[in-house]
Amino acid sequence: MNKFSRILKHLGSTRVAARRAFPSATLQAIQSCIAAGEALHRAEVRVVVEAALPFPALLRGESARARAHELFSHYRIWDTEENSGVLVYVNLADHRVEIVTDRAVGRALKRADWEAVCSTITQGFAGRIYHDGILQALAQMNQMLALHFPQSTQHKNEISNRPLIL
Repeated sequence: MNKFSRILKHLGSTRVAARRAFPSATLQAIQSCIAAGEALHRAEVRVVVEAALPFPALLRGESARARAHELFSHYRIWDTEENSGVLVYVNLADHRVEIVTDRAVGRALKRADWEAVCSTITQGFAGRIYHDGILQALAQMNQMLALHFPQSTQHKNEISNRPLIL
């Protein structure tokens, strides 16, 4: 896709479209799924859905991966006691899902594990099944994290479980 068509695609993707894809019931289900997972593991998970990149980022040709890293930093997902933060970033205009992890999680799980989670999400999204796709992927991710970061004692919730729509 050339730069001009990408810009047009992003300009046409609005927060309204993101809210249609992720209505309040889906956002609540995501929040509940994250909380349930964090009862099983010590990782801290945050989901961010963005309808489109900000215009300056589009002009720079910023990738969804670069934007995910920017948001990982902005929302301080890296700032957990055990270096166990995980960002699941969904860019609707680019049809991209990116997962950015903190050091401990990045060392414990392989790239193929994260690609499987992304694939679960994108397969659901391909059929416009946003609700089920994201929940299945979060459940899959929670199982993987529970194997490597099992909950031994109640840990404090360091990052909000509430998904964000930008």
